[in-house]
Order: sequence, then structure tokens, then C-alpha cells
Amino acid sequence: MSVPSPPRIAVVAAETEAAQRAREELCERYSCVPPERAQVIVPLGGDGFMLESLHRFLSKGVRIFGMHRGSVGFLMNAYRPDGLVERLAAAQPVVLHPLEMNTVDEQGMSRQAAKLRIRVDGVARIEELMADGILVATPVGSTAYNLSAHGPIVPLGAGVLALTPISAFRPRRWRGALLPHQAQVRIEALETDKRPVSAVADFTEVRDVVTVDAGQFAAEGPGRQGARDRALRSYRSRCQTSLGQYRIRGQDDPSPARDRSEDRQLSSQ
Repeated sequence: MSVPSPPRIAVVAAETEAAQRAREELCERYSCVPPERAQVIVPLGGDGFMLESLHRFLSKGVRIFGMHRGSVGFLMNAYRPDGLVERLAAAQPVVLHPLEMNTVDEQGMSRQAAKLRIRVDGVARIEELMADGILVATPVGSTAYNLSAHGPIVPLGAGVLALTPISAFRPRRWRGALLPHQAQVRIEALETDKRPVSAVADFTEVRDVVTVDAGQFAAEGPGRQGARDRALRSYRSRCQTSLGQYRIRGQDDPSPARDRSEDRQLSSQ
């Protein structure tokens, strides 16, 4: 019986000394290939670098097996140079469901608490939320700002989104909700003339937001952004894919590794 050949492995690393040293160690033991030829990509760093790598290789559809060589490692497996091929074969697969954020923005002037309307699948669930802001977090992003805002830690592969208010003033006792990952969330900024709002998707911020749509990502071709911008004309629309979280906040608003006993490798769809 023939023995299957090991997968083609690419190793990418953060710029820290520990991550770069680990990359050299792995590539001495295994035949590393460029990311465009890889079947598995191994990011070395912390959660921030893991998110960067997921964004960078999202369109390739390859498996991602991160190992912790950074500051925060909720999303990473433990770093061990020995037995990498065996760990890859035994790793538990987790499929991520990226979200897409579409925003429409306009000019705003003063700074006050945000006043927002929250719609889920077209139904207004909260007519008026007055708060510092609100988060829509995937399981990947649930251990970042979402956790600091007292939102839940969502297990990878759970198939839900966390909808978490940031310092809610009204309704005061609302603590957020868990939604199916297919849910379409629309956040409408109210009184934008005196309450300008910003939206943040992982690494991208859009200021003076009017509406934000967050839903499961589905690619539609290279002409999509230009068509949307032409249709909106007097407004500016931004489209950003997020594997972590969206933060919608008022413009005056100023994250130990997760324990687990088995390795995980990530892919997206």
C-alpha cells in the first residue's frame, strides 16, 4: 500500500525575532514552498498576524494551521517543531464563515453617544440603541474587543455570531444576543447630523457612517465595488471582509491563550 506524500507546507511569520527564528527552524526540518504552491499555510505569530494571514490567503481556499509565536494566541496552536506533518493530519478542521461589511457614510460634525437602530434579517429588533457602540463578532473575533465589552467567547465552528453592545445606556439592561452565522445585520445610525458614527472591520475604519450591513461573505467578482460606488453617487460605500469583528462606535470612543487539548486548522467558506 502506498504511503501518502506529506502536504506542501508554506510557513509565514510575523516580524518578531521569535517568529522569524521559528520559521527558520521549521524550514530546516520541512521542505517549505511559497504560499502560492502550498496546500497548508502555517502562520507563526499572534492572533493579529493570524487574522492578517487569513485575510491574505482567503481567496486561495487552503488550510491554515497557526502556531503561537506572539503575544496573544487564542487562535493559535502551541508551537512545537517536531511532528508537524502528523499534527496536520490529526488536526480538527474548523470552517470559518467570514462576514462582509458594507457601509454608507456622509459628513458629520460633533461628537456624542451613538444612537442606532438594529435590524436582523430585515426585522427591526431594537428601534433605538443609545450606546458607545455595538459589535458584530465571529467566533474568531469573539476573544478580542467583544470579550472586553463583556460579550461571550464563541467556540470556533459554533456557527453563531455575537451581537454585543458597548456601554449601552438605553436599553440599559440589554446584554446582546447570539445570532446564526447566516444572519444579515443592518445597523442604522440615527441623528447623524449631531451623532457621527464610525465602523471598523478588523483593520479598516470608515468614518461618518449612515448604515452598516454585516452578513456572510460571498464573492461577486471584481466589478462589484465600482458598481456600488457609481450607484450611490453622492455617498461613499466601503466593502470590507472580516474574519474577526465589526465595531460600530461613536467617534469619541477610545485585549492568556485559549485552552484546548487538540490542534485546529482553519479554512473559510
